[in-house]
Amino acid sequence: MRFAEWLVDQGRARLTDVTDYHELHAWSVAAPGEFWCAVAEFFDVEWAALPREALAERRMPGAVWFPGGRLNFGRHLLRAGRDDQAAVILVAEDGDKTVLTYAELRIQAGAVAGRLRALGVEPGDRVAAYLPNCVEGVVAFVATAMVGAVWAQTGLDYAAPSAAERMAQLNPKVLIAGTGYRFGGKVHDRRAAAHELRQLLPGLQHTITVETAGVPDSASSQEHAIPVETAGIADTPSGLKRAVPVETAGVADSSSDLERVVPVDNAGAADSSSGLRRAVPVDTARVADSSSGLEAAVPVRTAGVADTPSGLERALVVESAQLSDSSSSSWVEALGATPVREALAVDFDHPLWVLFTSGTTGKPKGIVHGHGGVLLEQLVSPGLHMDLRGDDTFFWYTTPNWMMWNAQVCGLLHGATIVLYDGKPTFPGPDALWRVVADLEVSVFGTSPGYLEASQRAGLKPDIPSVRLVGVTGSVLPAAANEWFRENVSNTVQLGSMSGGTDICGVFVASAPTTAVYDGEISAAALGAAVEVWEADGRQAADGTPGEMVITAPMPSMPLYFWDDQDGRKLRDTYFDVFPGVWRHGDLIERTAHGGYVILGRSDATINRHGVRLGSAEIYAAISDLPNVADALLIGVEQTDGGYWMPLFVVPAGAVEPAAVKRVIAERTSPRHVPDDVILVPSLPHTRTGKRLEVPVKRILQGADPERVIDRGAVDDAGALDTLIAAARAGRGQP
Repeated sequence: MRFAEWLVDQGRARLTDVTDYHELHAWSVAAPGEFWCAVAEFFDVEWAALPREALAERRMPGAVWFPGGRLNFGRHLLRAGRDDQAAVILVAEDGDKTVLTYAELRIQAGAVAGRLRALGVEPGDRVAAYLPNCVEGVVAFVATAMVGAVWAQTGLDYAAPSAAERMAQLNPKVLIAGTGYRFGGKVHDRRAAAHELRQLLPGLQHTITVETAGVPDSASSQEHAIPVETAGIADTPSGLKRAVPVETAGVADSSSDLERVVPVDNAGAADSSSGLRRAVPVDTARVADSSSGLEAAVPVRTAGVADTPSGLERALVVESAQLSDSSSSSWVEALGATPVREALAVDFDHPLWVLFTSGTTGKPKGIVHGHGGVLLEQLVSPGLHMDLRGDDTFFWYTTPNWMMWNAQVCGLLHGATIVLYDGKPTFPGPDALWRVVADLEVSVFGTSPGYLEASQRAGLKPDIPSVRLVGVTGSVLPAAANEWFRENVSNTVQLGSMSGGTDICGVFVASAPTTAVYDGEISAAALGAAVEVWEADGRQAADGTPGEMVITAPMPSMPLYFWDDQDGRKLRDTYFDVFPGVWRHGDLIERTAHGGYVILGRSDATINRHGVRLGSAEIYAAISDLPNVADALLIGVEQTDGGYWMPLFVVPAGAVEPAAVKRVIAERTSPRHVPDDVILVPSLPHTRTGKRLEVPVKRILQGADPERVIDRGAVDDAGALDTLIAAARAGRGQP
């Protein structure tokens, strides 16, 4: 509402009712240039050079936004928060917490940006990250943006070949790699995987190693099936460690081969009672250019400084890192670099990051987004739809593999405190995330329908008085979840369902502070998103009639291009092949009489498991060399109760143990790629040209009439189709 009021006060839009969201939305899509220009002015976007106009070319693909405009996304991430305010809080699944203030974030980002420049990183060069959820990832991303380089990331849980399938396309100059991550009560040592990834990136020039989850950068790789413990050097009265470099040094624990985490960098403090080496002070420094947004009159904590309960600072001597070769260095060294004092101004459409598609039809495609487009979208998505502000604590459970990690970091644009979680969301119990929300007094919490359903099954009644909004995305939110939330969590907190995607790193449909919530629906189309529902022939579908979700006007965060797609064919084939000049997103959707939307699932073959897109091609590749697997078919099925079922049908060529197949997939891809069930069938149907029938089988398993979905004459083995359907229904206990 504050934006609508501002528009009227400034004479930018004629709105008869500033509380009428649908009127505001109608204006935003009727005049997209005026809308996005108003967004930039309302949020005080800092232009190094003013654009000539807002929307110079309206075509899709190929819209031209804010030509001549120059800015920097990283600068905007650093400008809003107070120096002493927590910018990032990392929570481990054992409850250990580490905080990084905005002052520390500005200092560290400037230093790492300086290190990247010293390593020869130029604007447009790629910086790849292979990290868990950690504060170093946030710092590294901001630093990358500051120097105009292009960021790309996969989580540390991805197998090295899967990570390389994405990263190798980009030919990154620098890799930032972690050593371990936490999940399910275990610390997973990933040093060997990080080393393997280095070998799979032939153009790589340098690796910066970040010690994560307490796994030191040395010795052989193994997994430790023990709880993650932390040895805090300096807990503040609030219990948050003021460790700037997070979890990157170990204190030896004679009871375990794994070193326990100390939230400082390769440093030790001497205390004869604790086994810590004694600390000595380090020099302090100031980043002096206030115009850059990096000024902070606080010590540069490149050696790891922690506040004691009394508020006294202790610094730790940095030990020399043990490097494997001259082409690698430590995070500690990066934090000690001469800082960049001014973020580089780049064109509005200068590439910011590359997000990858699922790889359903082969190699994952790299989606390139620009500094300006992402900035505007992420000012609107959290800033207007969530009303995110500087006094909010913003926690969205996500992983580095999902675009919601990027969206979570964008909470910094609004001066909010963002919360990262390293671990399994239901460990040590199903209330794990609710505990984080309560402990940190989170005001905006983001989760998935699956987590709400797990909470319901566990009989939880979370007490979260600080929360004003719970955002939900990742899959269809069933109506029953709304009912459970009202009765067991709050009948006053808004449960805001939303949907968008990696494609725009934003939202197409969402709630807003002034929209009503109806069970089973998403409240409205997002501001600036010209959402329509079309029949197959291109006619607009009537309310209540399912159809394709299309976007009929450009948005600034739509992809600039796909990586290695010089003629633009891949991008056109992905979004514009069905309706030329109109974006087809691939969701089956219907508009309700309330002006809301119900998403019925994917209309294509992309696997969308709890919001994380997975590629069937990756899973096929993982089992392709198993001698006892003759054929396979992976299906992802959105179910009417809001659940998601991902079975893998396997044709055996000998003895096949389903558990062994799952284990291979986990080892070669990631745990998130593991199917719910491995179902053995004697044969699988294909098209006459040998293609798998993923989309038809999916629709049949969702309840569609097989005779209406597929021409049996076009199938190479119609009997195999019947057998497959019967096996699937038996596997789910259906008649």
